[in-house]
Amino acid sequence: MTVSLLGATEIRRLAGELDVTPTKKLGQNFVVDSNTVRKIVHAAGVQPGERVVEIGPGLGSLTLAILEAGASVTAVEIDHRLAERLPQTAAERGVPDGALTVVDADAMKVTALPGDPTVLVANLPYNVSVPVLLHFLETFPGLQRGVVMVQAEVAERLAAKPGSKIYGAPSVKAAWYGPWKLAGSVSRQVFWPVPNVDSLLVGFVRDEQPRGSEEERRRTFEIVDAAFGQRRKMLRQALSGIFGSSAAASAVLEAAGVAPTARGEDLTVDDYQRIAQVAAGSNLAP
Repeated sequence: MTVSLLGATEIRRLAGELDVTPTKKLGQNFVVDSNTVRKIVHAAGVQPGERVVEIGPGLGSLTLAILEAGASVTAVEIDHRLAERLPQTAAERGVPDGALTVVDADAMKVTALPGDPTVLVANLPYNVSVPVLLHFLETFPGLQRGVVMVQAEVAERLAAKPGSKIYGAPSVKAAWYGPWKLAGSVSRQVFWPVPNVDSLLVGFVRDEQPRGSEEERRRTFEIVDAAFGQRRKMLRQALSGIFGSSAAASAVLEAAGVAPTARGEDLTVDDYQRIAQVAAGSNLAP
């Protein structure tokens, strides 16, 4: 059975049927171009038989493209109307029984996923893209890789390397789980409504071995937040609040092999983790 994708006319008809108007509050911009959703699925390297989790499936245009590739999908949708309609849309467009599971919930509150997906593919709501990504990477260690479409600035920040002006806390936190890279651009014209920002695809591959314990991750991220909370300051000043003084911060930094005069954007995720480890060993953990 062949899965047929949604076009612009069908998407607008579905939205009208459900009385759905895309809202800025939920960050909704529906993709109305079949070539674009196939491009996203291709960029993610989705293979037949894989289990994919999609966040914010909306009316189902990307969902159907993932299913067309022979994967099964666990779709997490916060809008009850959309969550309720999606299985019907899938059935009408040739999706076999059992290939789609819909979770009617806020993605930020999801702690279990049916089917134990290993791939993340999504057109993420732009207003919550980074928190949602970090929540899923933290909560679901079985996710091995993924490609998401986000606002261009967010994608560039996630893939940024140390030393660049756009390198920040999201860059370091994302790198905790593995490497990220840009995976393609998307025209504004493929969305309804047309957004006033550009979009990019960004992908990740999770490291084979976990970087550290949950406690170490929490400590590292707290240091990262402090470093970038005052990014113009030297680290000995930016971290003085969590270590008690500039002198204590300098001592931890030097023991970790990091110059106290460095700034947050100069450090790799390895550097931040080392600072957290030294702090834990010296009873100065945040």
